[in-house]
Amino acid sequence: MSRSAIAEVAAGPSPAAALAGRALEVIAPFLIALAVGGLVLAVTGRDAIGTYGLLVEQSLGGAQAIANTLVAATPILFTGLATGVAFRTGVFNVGVEGSLYVGAFAAAWVGFSFTTLPGPLLVFLAVVSGGLAGVAWAAVPGALRAWWRVDEVVTTLMANYIAILFTSYLVNYWFLAPGVANSMSPLVAAQAQLSPLVGSTQLTLAFPIALVATFLYWVLFRATTVGYRLQIVGMSPRFATASGIHVARTIIVAMVISGLLGGLAGAFQILAVNHRFIANFSPGYGFTGIAVALLGRNSAPGILAAALFFGALANGGSMIQLFSDIPLDLINVVQGTVMIIAVIELRRLGRLVRARSHA
Repeated sequence: MSRSAIAEVAAGPSPAAALAGRALEVIAPFLIALAVGGLVLAVTGRDAIGTYGLLVEQSLGGAQAIANTLVAATPILFTGLATGVAFRTGVFNVGVEGSLYVGAFAAAWVGFSFTTLPGPLLVFLAVVSGGLAGVAWAAVPGALRAWWRVDEVVTTLMANYIAILFTSYLVNYWFLAPGVANSMSPLVAAQAQLSPLVGSTQLTLAFPIALVATFLYWVLFRATTVGYRLQIVGMSPRFATASGIHVARTIIVAMVISGLLGGLAGAFQILAVNHRFIANFSPGYGFTGIAVALLGRNSAPGILAAALFFGALANGGSMIQLFSDIPLDLINVVQGTVMIIAVIELRRLGRLVRARSHA
């Protein structure tokens, strides 16, 4: 090996190779999932290429289709960020669904209880209430994990079911809207319902705010002391302790941020889409957020891309049933495949690309 080659290896991968490797880590799971989904479609006698073409058309073919995709992506973008914060701190929080439920109920309660307040103030109070409710719900398992080393997987998972059942009890026995057969609260005040940004769609300020949250997530881990501490605790709690970082306090901070984002997901879903609390309204936004965080490798761009992907599948999959004989279950197969592949370590592919660039 020549001296120049040795120098290149010592210097590490070039910026272009490093970028290509990181891009491959993010893109590969999507491509593999689509390939597996296409195989399932072919085995069931469907035209995979035609199905995917129709899926793209229904999720991205026009302003209204794109708007509906962004609406579907908004709650899972919030829950993906919420999960990512915890994961990067080494805390396996699977309780974002619980924060979403209590945040949604808190926002709805403010929205239908203080109907005489002006719109901007009412929206602000509803959003803040939803976020704080999410924080309170996540803080308890966070404290148990930080101070008593109680397994957060168990506590957060159980907290999900408590939140779902508790909010269902509240809406059925205390805040049931009169004259409705289903388990629904009264509508939030008209001035608390976010106005659409595109025509008659449900795309509101909720999605731009989710984008702001994504940017702040990126800033948190790239340019703040708090983010640095969160990452160090996630990589090595012993090293963090030796470095003077208070591990227990940092874990609680991570759970507070995670709960806040989960609560905001529920609050904006109520104010932008549902306009009232509905028992069992979530199709699993919190759990999908786990797949989004894993698929995006806990990075802000990756989480955003994964959320948009799942949003497109959710929107296009629901619409595709109206124009073909393809059941939604087959679209769910693609989603499930993505979730499985999301937990597979694909960084070796990225390293392989970077290594070959120096061969």
